[in-house]
Parts: sequence; structure tokens; C-alpha cells
Amino acid sequence: MLPPLAISTGDPAGVGPVVTAAALAQCIGTDRAVVYGDAAWMEEALRTLGMESVKRIESSDAATLKPGEIGLVHVADWPLTMVQARAATIDGGAVQCSALEAACDATIARHTRALVTGPVSKEAVHLSGVSFRGQTEHVARRAGVHVERVTMLFLGPRLKVALVATHWAIKRVPSTITTEHIERTVRHLTEALKRWIPEERPLRIEVSGLNPHAGEGGILGTEEETIIGPALDGLRDEPQFSGDEVELLGPTPAEAAFRYAADGRAHGVVAMFHDQATIPSKLLDWGQAVNVTWGLPFVRTSVDHGVAYDAAASGTASESGMMAAIRAAQRLTGGTPE
Repeated sequence: MLPPLAISTGDPAGVGPVVTAAALAQCIGTDRAVVYGDAAWMEEALRTLGMESVKRIESSDAATLKPGEIGLVHVADWPLTMVQARAATIDGGAVQCSALEAACDATIARHTRALVTGPVSKEAVHLSGVSFRGQTEHVARRAGVHVERVTMLFLGPRLKVALVATHWAIKRVPSTITTEHIERTVRHLTEALKRWIPEERPLRIEVSGLNPHAGEGGILGTEEETIIGPALDGLRDEPQFSGDEVELLGPTPAEAAFRYAADGRAHGVVAMFHDQATIPSKLLDWGQAVNVTWGLPFVRTSVDHGVAYDAAASGTASESGMMAAIRAAQRLTGGTPE
């Protein structure tokens, strides 16, 4: 039997805890999960939804869970004032970061097989005194992996996209577009697609340009000619990128690369920077795309949305994103989503 999933609930003042409970009630099936947060709060939420197979445990006891059972690890109390703040707070930042780290540590220790993360507030974590650029980078450091050796992916029904540069200011993006980073991103997307859609061959991967119209022959920028193109040529010399296994295309104007992928003419896209990838992903696959970190010693998936304080306050939170994240972790680790 596979180890359970580890799930961190995210910001208690946001939608994370609510969508975690609702998603587990619908898609845990015969799988098992360990939830990190306020055990009492989560137990009440799950039992309200009719989940009876729930018990409080320590991380090291994850293997004792039965099929369909959910374990709750108490990380910190969530006072009512914290939950009802519906805003970034110092205490809220501390507890959501602690839950993330506890779930991550359990997965590093192999008590759990994959990490599924709820939405966190970067502002709140910063307020608590922790230097925090994002969950992707924080989890990588926690796992002892340099942040430049992991890749952020978004896997959805229409688009599968990997980012060369993640959480960087736009003015710093060109300096992050290097041969090493492009090669890493292409390799990671290839590995993920082979596991996500193993029946598809050859895989067609479009690699976007950095500049408008992929530089227009150097008129609008030269990175395509001096960095991206040569990096792809180097990869094409390798057997797996020779065409039978993976057909590597580009550098392609970004709008064309995503249109080809949306139309089914490409299996995935390598994007050069954050918004180049996330805008089309969230337009076409909102609520169904999953944020995946590749390059870690374990699978990490996450919702593709934020803490949504407004939806938490109005009671209109949708669990579709968390369901997608749980099912993606199951799919990528050979679990059973039934």
C-alpha cells in the first residue's frame, strides 16, 4: 500500500481549510491523507461533511492509516479571531508556514508520498518574519534542493506549461534566461508529461520566445538567437529530443505556442517567465490546472489560486482547485483517485 498524501491547509483566514475538507470528502476514495493544521478545526469540518474515518495522529504514524482514512496532525491552534480576520496577519502567517513545513518534512521523511499544498499568503508569512518568495522556493530549500534546480509547472486539461523563470521581477527576468535554466525546464516538462500522458508519443513541446514575436529576427530582442535557439539545438542533439520520443519546437512566439497547445497541436509549452505562462493557464484551465513543482525528491502539487479572503468571508469558496491538486498527486504517484 502506498504511503498517504500530505496536505498543508494554507492560510486559516482564507479558503484553504474549507476547500481542503470539501475536496477530501469528494475524492479521497480508497486513498489515505494526512492533513496538517489545526486538528480540532479540521476534524469538525470533515465530520460536518460526513467524513467518519478521521483520527488525530503524529506524522510518524501515517502508515497506520487505513484505506479511505484521514489523519490529522495538529500544528497550531487557529483562534476564531485569526480565522475571521479574512486578511493577512502575523499569527496567521506563522501557522500557515509551520503547517507547510511540517507537511514537507513528513514527505521528506517518507512518512507521506507526496505534498499537496493549500493557498498561502506571502504577505502574511512575511509579516511573521520569514523570508518567503513562494511555496515553490520554500519547499525546495526545505528539501535541500537549490531553487534554480526545480521547475514550476501548471498541468491542466488544455494546457501543460513549464516556467523557466518563476517569481522574479520583470526587470530581472532576462538575466534568468540561461542555457542551463532552459535545458532544466525542458527536461522537467518532458519527465512530467511522460508520467502524465504516458500513451502519447512523440511528445510535441513548444518553447516560447522571450520577446514579442520571438524577437522578430533580432529586431525586438536577441535572446531567441543568442540563448534560446542554441539551447534547443543542443538538446536536439540528444536521442530523446531527436523526434521519435520528443519533438522540440521553437523558439516560437508565445501567443502562437499557447494557441497550438490549446488546439491540441502541442502537448506542452515551455514559457520564459511567470505571467507568460499563468495568464493563459488561468484563462483556459481555471479551477482545473494544478501547480506542480518538479525536480524535488517527491511530487508536490498545489491549487492554482490564492487565499481568496473575499470568497472565504462570503462562503463561496470552490473546492475544484484542491480536488484537482489531490487528484494530480494521486495520478503522478500511482495512487487511486476512485
